[in-house]
Amino acid sequence: MPYVGRFAPSPTGALHFGSLIAALASWLDARRAGGRWLVRMEDLDQPRVMPGAADAILRQLETFGLEWDGAVVYQSARLDLYRNAIESLKAHCYACACTRKELEDSALAIDGSRIYPGTCRAGLVPGKAARAVRVRTNDEPVRFTDRVQGEVAQSLERDIGDFVVLRADGLFAYQLAVVVDDAAQGVTDVVRGADLLDSTTRQIHLQRLLGYATPRYLHLPVATNVTGEKLSKQTQAADAREADIPAALRFLGMNPSSGLAPGEWLAWASKHWDAARIPRARSIPMAA
Repeated sequence: MPYVGRFAPSPTGALHFGSLIAALASWLDARRAGGRWLVRMEDLDQPRVMPGAADAILRQLETFGLEWDGAVVYQSARLDLYRNAIESLKAHCYACACTRKELEDSALAIDGSRIYPGTCRAGLVPGKAARAVRVRTNDEPVRFTDRVQGEVAQSLERDIGDFVVLRADGLFAYQLAVVVDDAAQGVTDVVRGADLLDSTTRQIHLQRLLGYATPRYLHLPVATNVTGEKLSKQTQAADAREADIPAALRFLGMNPSSGLAPGEWLAWASKHWDAARIPRARSIPMAA
């Protein structure tokens, strides 16, 4: 199938160096393959959305020279698609009345969430009202080969438990929305940060239940500060600038000449892009 990639930021603020790396790598991978590169705003969690952030992100991409194909898609305008997916999953889902406090004693999953112990799997506890909707998992390992991180396998039932697809606050869960969007947009290749590597098996599980194709995955090392925290607005990461592109290319294993002018960086990188040069690591600390 023709290559279709995407960049899907959350409009909670401007792009920083870490998100520039993801945008740049996904754009280069798509262009090197002669494919399309889509932009999708993951704005489902409206309380976290910063007014004006989506437009600011698009302006940054334009300034960087990262031109996208087609119209920008906004998750907040696609709620019917997610409702239909929940309906299609009905036979594999159940209502859950558990609160976060009630799950505090459950074991920790690899991503820091709580492994769901299956409290409501056989039905709601009498007298308790449904809060969320969970999808059933099983003990068959979900396996895939990541283009950078290598072989990945996870038993969802053991390591994650049945997970939420419709949240207690009425919002559709990220895991569901991203799967529906990628399928609807015909995405064949997902290039994103390794902080989402542990979410991928859940997404593959949903893809299989919904009858969707599974895209190829490439999870990039995440840029962290000197204390090991992922660069983000919460860690006061600075807004990305066009001048950061050479450093981002070096982060991705490339070696752009210092003699290149700003307008030449992307043209050079497009000719020399090779995903095999990306360091096989989940995170890389940035110098102070």
